[in-house]
Amino acid sequence: MTETWQAAAAGVLRLPSGRLVRGRALRRPVPAGPTPTYAVHLLGKRPPEAPWEVHWLRWPDFGLPSSRAQARAVLGEAWARADTERVEIACAGGRGRTGTALACLAVLDGVPAGQAVDFVRRRYDPRAVETPWQKRYVRRFAD
Repeated sequence: MTETWQAAAAGVLRLPSGRLVRGRALRRPVPAGPTPTYAVHLLGKRPPEAPWEVHWLRWPDFGLPSSRAQARAVLGEAWARADTERVEIACAGGRGRTGTALACLAVLDGVPAGQAVDFVRRRYDPRAVETPWQKRYVRRFAD
């Protein structure tokens, strides 16, 4: 069993269940301290290799995942693994796609879909989830 994140660490979001997930910008250096055991990289093109397990979810900047079914499966796995592992969700800037994915994890964790964007903006980044279609995606994620 792996230890999860420290709740006070940079970019860490505590979900209502107590699960901790770190969001971050891939264009910035990896923060000091423990590294992820599992990461989901949300990019339009294949990410560079990392020394931990990474699942690439094709997701263009300012857009939505290329496959809704794949996104549900990958984010569901990330949510499940966050119970016992250090899970990281990351895109280039760490706000739009990352915030959207974190809001989807909040929905999986029991936050009502209509409140998930506000939940992430209050607890992760006030500018998370950047576009109207990303907000709509979160609201419809549970459908």
